[in-house]
Amino acid sequence: MIAEIKNRLGQYPDLQYTEESRRISVTPEGGFTVWAADNGGSFTIGFEGWHEEFETKEEALDCFAWGLSADCRLMIVSRGGRPHKWTVQRRKSGEWFTDSTTGLLFFPYWRKRKVDYKQNAVINS
Repeated sequence: MIAEIKNRLGQYPDLQYTEESRRISVTPEGGFTVWAADNGGSFTIGFEGWHEEFETKEEALDCFAWGLSADCRLMIVSRGGRPHKWTVQRRKSGEWFTDSTTGLLFFPYWRKRKVDYKQNAVINS
């Protein structure tokens, strides 16, 4: 899967990626980090702290590409400057809908809450 992602990223020469053992990540300027891990039989795709497991390479590749598209955005909730919840949202007919959320169990809930939205528009939909 990593080789296929590198091949597809070749279409975007200005986009830099980092590759480690069985893992690749890319952080477009002004956006959020999209990463992929090949677990040897299953695949994990992540957008910063959010992540999801996939059984097939095709589903994982689609999710990775979606994270780089204008139809995906990441809502990041922080407390005291520390991110603790990541919500992936999908654009349909011009409106944003929540897809799924990943969060930390322990976080400084008493600190001031801040919400940021990040989006990668590398791939136009």
